[in-house]
This record gives sequence, structure tokens and C-alpha cells, in this order.
Amino acid sequence: MKVAFGLKAHSGWAAMVVIGTPGGQLQVVHRYRMELVEKNDASWAKQPYHAAEDLERGEARELVKRGLVMANWISVREMRAAVQRERQEGNEVVACAVLMGDPMPGWSVDEILAVHFRMHKAEGVLFREALAQAAEACGLRFLGIPEKQLDEYAKRALTTSANNVRKTIASLGKSVGAPWGKDQKEASLAAAIALSGKIK
Repeated sequence: MKVAFGLKAHSGWAAMVVIGTPGGQLQVVHRYRMELVEKNDASWAKQPYHAAEDLERGEARELVKRGLVMANWISVREMRAAVQRERQEGNEVVACAVLMGDPMPGWSVDEILAVHFRMHKAEGVLFREALAQAAEACGLRFLGIPEKQLDEYAKRALTTSANNVRKTIASLGKSVGAPWGKDQKEASLAAAIALSGKIK
């Protein structure tokens, strides 16, 4: 079966849903909480800019760099593991969608650390971008979907109203049980859009 991944990232983890269409109907194949930091490093790696805030400038830059490298490395490792799990079950992963926020200006680490709201923005972008790079590293067709435009993308890709699609996604939750909150619903919708192949 052809399947697609949908991911909604948070600080240090992502909600991941795998969607397929056996018999032409959307189906949740799997869902996971994908951990994007090592447990032993979670205290700082989930928010590396905040962890670097009170450090000397050189140390701060080094810690942030370490956090970025780790996020990218772990994202690739976890994405490869997810692809491998699907292959072992005879599924072919054809696409991966990640819900994205607004793009970030090209601030330096020093400029980010100088303004608190920039740290929040940078950390919001960090794990989304790590997942995007991981999808591409795994050779998956990648689709970045602006979170604020999710309904619009769904309407274009799935040729039905966003309301109908959301009803379908909500009903999928009944087949898999809890947790089936906003994260899982939006990740599912993103995966369905990616699986359709109608938006590049």
C-alpha cells in the first residue's frame, strides 16, 4: 500500500500519522509520537536558544549549534526508522508533509538571543526544518504545508470542502482511539494532502 507521513512538530517531539487509502478510503495505518531529542539532553535540547540565553556569547553560539546538529541528526534517524517500519509491513512511503509556521528572517544566533520572542520563533522553526531535511534525506517527496493554510491546501488537493475532510479525519479517530486530538487530526490531514500528490 502507498502511504504518506504527516507531522506536526513541537519542542523536542512531533505528532506523526501515517495515512493510506486501501480501497480508496483514507485509513490511519500508524501513528506515533516521534521523539526528536535524546532523553538525557531533553532539559536543554528542546529549547536550545533558551538554554543558551545566559551563557557567554561564544558558548551560547556553540550550544545552539550543537542543538541544531542534534535535532537534524535525530530527525533523520527517526524518519529512516519510520520508513523502515512501513517497508517491513509491505508499505511504500511516497510522501511526507510537515506543517510549517511563518518563515523566519535570517537572524544570526546573537540577534535571536537578544530578543526573547525571537527565541520562541527560532525554536518553533528548528524542529519543523529538521523534519523537512530528514524527509529529503530519506528520499521522500516533501510537502511543507503552512499551518494557517491547511484547510485551503486540503480543499485543493482533496477536491471537497475542508468541512467534509475534517469530518472524515475526525471519524478516523474513532477507528484508532485516543489520543486523537488537534495534533493527530492536523497531521492526518497533512498526510492525506501529501498522499494525493496533487500539490507539489
